[in-house]
Amino acid sequence: MTRNKVITFGEIMLRLSTPGHSRFSQAECFNATYGGGEANVAVSLAHFGVPAGHVTRFPDHEVGHAAALLLRKYGVDTSHIVYGGPRIGIYFLETGASVRPSKVVYDRAGSSFEHIQPGMLNWEQIFADASHFHWTGITPAISQGAADTCLEAIKTANRMGITVSGDLNYRKNLWQYGKKASEVMPELAAGCDLLFASRSDMEEILGGPVQDTEADRFVNTCKEMTRRCPRAQKIVNTRRSSVSASHNTLHAMLWDGEKLIKTGIQEINPIIDRIGGGDAFVAGYLYALRHYHTDKDVLEFALAASVLKHSIPGDANLVTAAEVEPIMRGETGGKLSR
Repeated sequence: MTRNKVITFGEIMLRLSTPGHSRFSQAECFNATYGGGEANVAVSLAHFGVPAGHVTRFPDHEVGHAAALLLRKYGVDTSHIVYGGPRIGIYFLETGASVRPSKVVYDRAGSSFEHIQPGMLNWEQIFADASHFHWTGITPAISQGAADTCLEAIKTANRMGITVSGDLNYRKNLWQYGKKASEVMPELAAGCDLLFASRSDMEEILGGPVQDTEADRFVNTCKEMTRRCPRAQKIVNTRRSSVSASHNTLHAMLWDGEKLIKTGIQEINPIIDRIGGGDAFVAGYLYALRHYHTDKDVLEFALAASVLKHSIPGDANLVTAAEVEPIMRGETGGKLSR
């Protein structure tokens, strides 16, 4: 059996967005779709032609099955999704414009995924044809059961020789079950071969800022992170600057254990939907690892994928590699293709 599939694991929510740029108080209806950080990565990889499967837990009713159907529509393997529990998590989105930022309101407490427990999933079977496992820091923030199940997956992947990547993605407001990220995340991160993390993400896990005279705090923090997580060969990050809600700039960087590699800066203007931009970057990076030979080219492809996502409504980056490559080369004029 060929092992080349990427498996992602995490909660998928029902996304309810106000039409256009309407405020919550103006909305008389909401546009419905489904999304979640890890699932967004799987959908994007499937569009790039990479075999991808997503693992999660849905309620066993029409809404849960509709979410799984959407994943299948986009070419993602859903055969290992489990069903049970009371509800699907929801988030509401109000898309900002100009000087008014976007807003997200979560309604995810008590979801089916929150109640997931170790032993519900047969990870050895799930990883039978996998070469890569990806998770994010959102999952262990949801509940102790989700954290323990994620650790179960990481340990199984390590034992089976499967590459593991983690997007540390610290969300302060999600950690509500009595544990701090610094108590839970280090053991999960220690099982990763590749980390996607900002300086602030790493500092939360490390328990605070790293004290040193090094001028570049990101590099300094990467050094400490790899000291504590020696399995991690590379740490990757994007850095965003906001001119307005509709106009951002973005660049990427990578610490390879010895030096910092940076991309150029990409302008994103206007932004149609920035939700999922980080997930598009991760998927672009994982795809480019298979097709490009230098860290700089891998980074540039991932950055271009993220930039392109900002032009697409919804959570997922519904583009092909052939559409990303011109952006990577600097062809950003949006010339009609026919």
